[in-house]
Amino acid sequence: MKKLTLIITLLITTITFAQNKNAKATIEVDGVCGMCKERIEKAAIRTKGVKSAVWSIETHELKLIYDERKTDLNTISKSIANAGHDTKDIKAPQEAYDAIHHCCKYRDEEVVDDHD
Repeated sequence: MKKLTLIITLLITTITFAQNKNAKATIEVDGVCGMCKERIEKAAIRTKGVKSAVWSIETHELKLIYDERKTDLNTISKSIANAGHDTKDIKAPQEAYDAIHHCCKYRDEEVVDDHD
């Protein structure tokens, strides 16, 4: 009986820990086009622990699946900002923003209007 109780306890504990490793989140990221989409998703995926990253041009939402044991939203946001894109919480450094393609300058109203 003790062995059965121990096995059941270990099984439940293992299942519980396995379920908590994949967190889902959505963050807002500025961008205007397909090149922005590629850059944003690539920056997120290259962050250790990120398993999936899909950014929507229309909604500016980046949907993430990541391992909470390896990374967090702040680290992911920093990676995206270093690629040149502002997030809701972290603004991209000017040098990184200046390095993105001229059609991706989401802070420029004319560029944004051209994509609408």
